[in-house]
Amino acid sequence: MGDTGRRSSVPRQEPSVMPRLALYALTVCLLAVAAAVVSFVQGSWLGVVWILLAGLSSNMTWYYVRRGKMEREAAAAAQSAEAAQGDRPVQG
Repeated sequence: MGDTGRRSSVPRQEPSVMPRLALYALTVCLLAVAAAVVSFVQGSWLGVVWILLAGLSSNMTWYYVRRGKMEREAAAAAQSAEAAQGDRPVQG
């Protein structure tokens, strides 16, 4: 038979505010910055490598945050389109 318009009473799990990979990349970025500071304080030029790693992981963090945001927006748009389609009378 057709859709009765009732919603499921089972609550859906909300997506996390920040995707897990973004949190990992952010952690690596912060640790790389701390390692760079320690390296420079000790007089080592190895800190340059840590700065490069911090830049890479920072870009990865932004990428995963944006990707998660776009996925949430696409899911919300699909859900609203599904709800709007459910409001239309069936023709035929």
